[in-house]
Amino acid sequence: MRAMEKKTTDYSKYVSELTRAARRAALRMLSTSIDEKNRALEAVASALGTSTDFLKSENRKDLDAARAAGLARSMIDRLTLDDKTIAGIVTAVREIARLEDPVGRIDKEWTTAAGLHIQKVRQPIGVIVVIYESRPNVTVDAGALCLKSGNAVILRGGKEAFHSNQALGKVMDEALRKAAIDPAVIQVVNTTDRAAVGEILKRTGEIDLVVPRGGKELIQRVVTESHIPVVKHYEGICHIYIDEECDAALAEKVTVNAKVQRPAICNAVETLLVHKSCAENVLERVLEALKSRSVELRGDDRVRRRFPWVKPAAEQDWFTEYLDLILSVKIVDTLDEAIEHINHYGSKHTDAIITTNEEHARRFCEEVDSAAVLVNCSTRLHDGGVFGMGAEIGISTDKLHARGPMGLEELTIYKYVVRGTGQIRE
Repeated sequence: MRAMEKKTTDYSKYVSELTRAARRAALRMLSTSIDEKNRALEAVASALGTSTDFLKSENRKDLDAARAAGLARSMIDRLTLDDKTIAGIVTAVREIARLEDPVGRIDKEWTTAAGLHIQKVRQPIGVIVVIYESRPNVTVDAGALCLKSGNAVILRGGKEAFHSNQALGKVMDEALRKAAIDPAVIQVVNTTDRAAVGEILKRTGEIDLVVPRGGKELIQRVVTESHIPVVKHYEGICHIYIDEECDAALAEKVTVNAKVQRPAICNAVETLLVHKSCAENVLERVLEALKSRSVELRGDDRVRRRFPWVKPAAEQDWFTEYLDLILSVKIVDTLDEAIEHINHYGSKHTDAIITTNEEHARRFCEEVDSAAVLVNCSTRLHDGGVFGMGAEIGISTDKLHARGPMGLEELTIYKYVVRGTGQIRE
């Protein structure tokens, strides 16, 4: 993370400097012990904890610019670094340090008839680029996860959080130097110019993986332009299905939390499906609770016949990730119809069922094709930290390499180590 404040115009040269430094750092990490990595993470956590005033001061520059630009309240919330947020970031780093290191783990081993002893061994991916928007905590989460898993990471945050990200990068850089770890293991891009991203995405052979985090437009651009493998999710069109056999109080509690707690996050619920037998008492209870919390409700014809104050839902609503206090509501006849709706309109991110029927829960979990399926709990729980991963570098809805929260294990790949006694191929 060199030349933090410099404005770069020669992006080809600048990106080459970043990737060469990252590759050197990644190779050095292959021989870095788990104790050395954990000491470096503790140094990062301590440095962040003692830099609260500096971090908040730099963050205020971003907050002032965000308010002047008229950014939505939800975006400003995600951008803010206050005492509580910084304490949470520090805690996450220490939790990552305490996690088991997947590097060097033997997933499988066997000896062939010819006497070859074969091991399938976990190792770092190499050089990773994370391109993200707004949330400055991603800078530290991604950096700490990559350090612990032995990868080098190049971080390119959004312009809204530029000063915050540069400040976090500066603190981590200094901590890594003191811990005798190559600081190029975590580098923060020092420009918000989109052209720099285009240059980064061309670097096949220099970068091993790109992880975009942000809105659909950002992710589509990365996927379209990247010459490098990309792991991502486009949208979080998440569903809750309230089954005919359910606990009404639990249904209300979970649905309200999934929509209201942080509506601008990708695992917030966007569509509520309700079995027809619950269309009166249970649905009324849930809708009234949502209404009292200023949620705008958009329902199908069957919902609106019972609750005419609900706004009409258009076809596009079922495909929409609102990231706001808006919820689409539909009455369905069967569990099969709910599953079919989710698999058609959903984004394969996070979907939940509220039920007391174990067979219905089993079928939902087996037949809904999403990265995470939940039973009787909020979609907001689909998160690496909640899952015990310490943090996550992103959530993937892909089906190759990683799916769901990407923690330490998902930041490693494997190689085969083969030991013989002179065997040859005849």
